Amino acid sequence: MSEARAADQVRRRPRDRRQSIEAAAAVAFAERGYHRVAMQDVADAVGITAAALYRHFDNKYELFREVAMDLVARLTDATASVGSAADPTPAAARAELGAVLDAVSGETVAMRSSGNIYRWESRYLRPDDRRALAAEFTALRRRLAEPAATLRPDLDPATLDLVALAALSVIASVTAHRTPMSVGSLQELLREAALRVLTDAPGDAPPASSSGDGEAPEGAAAPSRRRDQLAQAGIAAFARSGYHEASIEEIAAAVGLTPSGVYRHFSGKSEILRTACERAAATLDAAAEDALGRSEPREALHSLEAAYVRFAVEDRDLMDVYTADVGALDAEDQRRLRRLQRAHVDDWVELLGRLRPGSEPRELRFLVHAGFNVVADLSVALRRSPAPEAKRWIGAVLETVLGV
Repeated sequence: MSEARAADQVRRRPRDRRQSIEAAAAVAFAERGYHRVAMQDVADAVGITAAALYRHFDNKYELFREVAMDLVARLTDATASVGSAADPTPAAARAELGAVLDAVSGETVAMRSSGNIYRWESRYLRPDDRRALAAEFTALRRRLAEPAATLRPDLDPATLDLVALAALSVIASVTAHRTPMSVGSLQELLREAALRVLTDAPGDAPPASSSGDGEAPEGAAAPSRRRDQLAQAGIAAFARSGYHEASIEEIAAAVGLTPSGVYRHFSGKSEILRTACERAAATLDAAAEDALGRSEPREALHSLEAAYVRFAVEDRDLMDVYTADVGALDAEDQRRLRRLQRAHVDDWVELLGRLRPGSEPRELRFLVHAGFNVVADLSVALRRSPAPEAKRWIGAVLETVLGV
């Protein structure tokens, strides 16, 4: 080996090592969550000592922040080569949208095993870092909204931003499950569904309430039983801070108890979380049972859609906890709840298949997951809008995603 080549390898090794560390950390954070990953876990995955890892990153938070910002930078970089016309025609705008969607979906599929840290783990970023991450995603949505405005002159800027959010949410949904599909077929499916959202989504979205808080969800009265009050307080704490950051003290204070008072009703945080997840599963299962009992497929699917959107809008904290924090349960509870979640997806696939008989079940499964992701993201984005209007608009976007 020549001296020049050896020197070049020495110069490149630190950068390559850092990239390997970030790649291993991204997968670990996505699979196990921020709190369940130790620096030693990442070092072991890379095949280095913990001391060597600390030469690149001072602590776990610094590594996590770097991973989060790098992932969104990859999406931004992927779209950089797509040109923008100063005064595009509708045909040019559609072509530009397709190219941007292809770039984003290609990069997302490539990092499918790690991309879902944005959805839930980003809540552990510090406020300044969270704002920086949000600014990057705002710019990415604008990259879609600008050409979409040529095709949708009926939409105001706020609605265009929401439609772009929904299109990106369709693509991001593949990071939330592991259903297999060839890369080419998957990218085509994502592109078509995201493009449907951008071109066919309903008109102007509901405005924010003048009070800034939206309307109180129906049935939001506080429960009278102390155990139910604690469960509700736990759900709110988990949704706000994440299971690992929420404390028994915080939950107890929300209902005017001491921590010891909580233990008269629950053995600890894990039982509160399990109770919350079981409640969510039961709510969704009841909706599916009602829908599947209807003889007309269109009516049945509409019933299931309405129930899911209603749950996401009216009980958003519970939906968030059920989606995000199942991984904090013990292994057996996780397996049981994952089975319930998969069974609920199966119910959707069955109903959707009746209305799209030419589609393969695997394709429908991807669309269902995309629909779930869009509902979750839009319910957060429209949290200050009047609930009835938000539900109607989100439901219409969901149908666009599903292609019915």
